[in-house]
Amino acid sequence: MNGVIIQFFHWYHPGNLWNEFIEKAEYLRNLGFTAVWLPPANKCSLNIEGRGYDVYDLYDLGEFDQKGSIPTRYGTKAEYLLAIQKAHELGMAVYADIVLNHRMGGDEEEKIMVHQLNEENRNERIAENLEVTAYTRFIFPGRKGVYSNFIWNHQCFSGIDYVIKEGEELKGVFKIHNEYGEEWTDAVSHQLGNYDYLMGADIEYRNPYVVEEMKKWIKWYMDTTKVDGIRLDALKHISSDFLKEWIFYIKTELNPDCYILGEFWKDEAEKIEYFSDKMDGLISCFDAPLHYNFFKASKEGKKYDLSQILKGSFLEKKPVFSVSFVENHDTQQLQALESSVEDWFKPIAYAIILLSDEAYPCVFYPDLFGAEYIDVREDQEIHIIISKVEELPSLLEVRKRFAYGKQIDYFDHPNCVAFVRTGNEKHPGCIVIMSNSDEGFKEIELGKEHADSTYIDFLKNRHEEIHTDENGKAIFCVNPGSVSVWVKKYKP
Repeated sequence: MNGVIIQFFHWYHPGNLWNEFIEKAEYLRNLGFTAVWLPPANKCSLNIEGRGYDVYDLYDLGEFDQKGSIPTRYGTKAEYLLAIQKAHELGMAVYADIVLNHRMGGDEEEKIMVHQLNEENRNERIAENLEVTAYTRFIFPGRKGVYSNFIWNHQCFSGIDYVIKEGEELKGVFKIHNEYGEEWTDAVSHQLGNYDYLMGADIEYRNPYVVEEMKKWIKWYMDTTKVDGIRLDALKHISSDFLKEWIFYIKTELNPDCYILGEFWKDEAEKIEYFSDKMDGLISCFDAPLHYNFFKASKEGKKYDLSQILKGSFLEKKPVFSVSFVENHDTQQLQALESSVEDWFKPIAYAIILLSDEAYPCVFYPDLFGAEYIDVREDQEIHIIISKVEELPSLLEVRKRFAYGKQIDYFDHPNCVAFVRTGNEKHPGCIVIMSNSDEGFKEIELGKEHADSTYIDFLKNRHEEIHTDENGKAIFCVNPGSVSVWVKKYKP
């Protein structure tokens, strides 16, 4: 089976997502999706404005009256569980988004000792030994100890970005002095000197009580939701020592088949490969370098060498552990990692990830359904419209019906490339040809078993029929800046 993931959300989705998924699940299954990645279901510090990443209480999935409401932005716990049940009824796996890095929206202040760091070099102190108060105590008064009575305090956190000193509010990166020391853990990315700190109250995974609580929580979560896998956020900021122990616990004690997908956001595949090796193959990773190749190719047009589109990707390095994508909620317009692939190139990019033999592709919600949203930046309203990729349903159909068997590449021209999927006993295969410049063509010999055959473009971008000769050879064409998928014509 050719597995494919749908990222069923985007940053500006208006909400009520669990019910929307229930309504659209059958359509998604029929398109060929085998897994759905859902956003974080936990209660947020920003309540229904939160997207799930500003974590307040991991045990509250829209069940308790906390932070101003019972439901989250996406719905109630009951609706969430029904959405997962619906996916399972249709044979789709569910990957839950999990944020391990931080907490936000603390309930009570504590007096703590910190020092302030240079935000561009987190190893450089710029203010020593400050006695401050900070919201580092989480007691979850709305939940009242249901599921867990664990109280988080400053011993559970390593850093914070907001403190109060003698009535003055201070913002920056502050290292909390706790019983585990005054320095960050070294088992994280060394970007900005040490990238342990990202946002909010940064969790201290050298604290054994925190580690045990997070094991207890994930057991509760998997028992409660019955999800098939997890997507882990912001992994370059989290101790790899903790991660390895925690994931090993999941795989050995909870579910050996749990699929674990990590966001280790680096534009160099070698660094993702290093992290993957360090995790002993327990985790798959998103292919950010391939996304950046797509972004660059869409910007440069015919100046980009299309034959190099896979070079430097994680797919090229470790295909078994790679998840390919064109866009996600962080790369969409107005977001932190904004790098939107231009519309004209998206069908080409999706053809690459959906029809290649080794890719495990992830499709972004707005590319399938479209999206429209308004954001306010510097008191200015910005109106964004994301058009759906018209070819996507057809490309998904090709993946489901034709894109099987050995792959033979014709990446031999800077502006026109192709690959053949030879098919198998149940699926007939296809020819994929792409151009980022003028009309292009490739002479391809498919073998005598395909002699005297007629081919049509499944995407309907080309309208002629192509006939192979007695050796199964023909010239296959593609429109300027476009993609065509040639499949054998069958008589009705």
